[in-house]
Amino acid sequence: MTLELALIAGIVCLLVFTSAFFSGSETALTAASRARMHALEQDGSSRARIVSRLMGNYESLIGAILLGNNLVNILASALATSAFITVFGEAGVVYATLVMTAVVFIFGEVMPKTFAITNPDRASLFVAPVVRVLVALLGPVTNAVQILVRFFFRLFGPSISESTAVLSAHEELRGAIELHHMEGAVVKTDRDMLGGVLDLMALEVEDVMIHRTNMQAINADDAPADIVSQVMQSTYTRLPLWQGEPENIVGVLHTKTLLQALHEVNGDFSKVDPVAAAATPWFVPEATSLRAQLNAFLRRKEHFALVVDEYGEVQGLVTLEDILEEIVGQITDEHDDLELGIRHLPDNSVQVDGSVPTRDLNRAMDWDLPEDEATTVAGLVIHQSQTIPQPGQAFTFEGFRFEVLRRHRNRITALKVTKLQSA
Repeated sequence: MTLELALIAGIVCLLVFTSAFFSGSETALTAASRARMHALEQDGSSRARIVSRLMGNYESLIGAILLGNNLVNILASALATSAFITVFGEAGVVYATLVMTAVVFIFGEVMPKTFAITNPDRASLFVAPVVRVLVALLGPVTNAVQILVRFFFRLFGPSISESTAVLSAHEELRGAIELHHMEGAVVKTDRDMLGGVLDLMALEVEDVMIHRTNMQAINADDAPADIVSQVMQSTYTRLPLWQGEPENIVGVLHTKTLLQALHEVNGDFSKVDPVAAAATPWFVPEATSLRAQLNAFLRRKEHFALVVDEYGEVQGLVTLEDILEEIVGQITDEHDDLELGIRHLPDNSVQVDGSVPTRDLNRAMDWDLPEDEATTVAGLVIHQSQTIPQPGQAFTFEGFRFEVLRRHRNRITALKVTKLQSA
């Protein structure tokens, strides 16, 4: 009898070890980095190729592991119960339940999963060959289980499909970036840059353009000497030329082109034709996504475009630099004004120009003001208040207090924004 009990104990230990293998494999293959596996596969790793294929057939992988894990756990518990009944009688059922629960929980679940979650890539590469064989052997059973599960889902709940994705690839990437930032692995600057790349599809040209009210444009009918003077005083390299009325853009004047034209006439302003030196304006719809506009800039080898609405009216302009700033943040040179329209105040609030984009304020302060309702901070306040407020009026929403400091006609030009302390 002693030999028989020893044999059962050995088999139970082997089954618990097998349970630990299944539990660790499930955690490792679930937590392993797809990007890391793809990189190793490109370097010629056969084990990484196996891991990628297993992760690509997720339902079969999880089904096979869970089936194997349940089989060994149930068998181990049955054998242990039999042995405890032989030794302790009917009370052995209680002893077996307590002992096997502790053994399986500690050695079959917690320990292997803890190790796997701390070393997912290495663990997944180690277990991949064995798990591949297991998935192949249990494939028919897991396929039958999947068919049965889908049947009951259709019968009692929503239908499910392998092709149904809960999160898009962009959302998964954004979630991973935010998680790493919270854990300290990604600094705020890198998080903002990576997030800016992902936002290029969500944002449109109108979200980043310089509005027509802030555009610097030159009247083509001005004297050539005056045009040259305006170009030289401007901080911009390219300036729109209008004729007749400001909305009638007839060209885009580049300072280098203007200097070449002046050089050809030996600096005689009266002989320069700015309109002839200007490039043909390029008009783009305001609803164009930033990603599409970035690709268009690269394809056409241009840096400047005028933005029009659905009626063809000029709404503003967008440059390659405007799009790049959505990724890397504000780009300045020796000719730029370093003031971004955001000024910190001693009471931990900020004074903001009304024309500052809400997205820029969020990025600068690491806030989460809504960006879908309006492009600028002034627009957000007008949208929320449903009016054009007067100086001195204050509004509280989204966990922030907005106080209007200055207003020019129908435009809010300055606000004080305070983040309220959560209760």
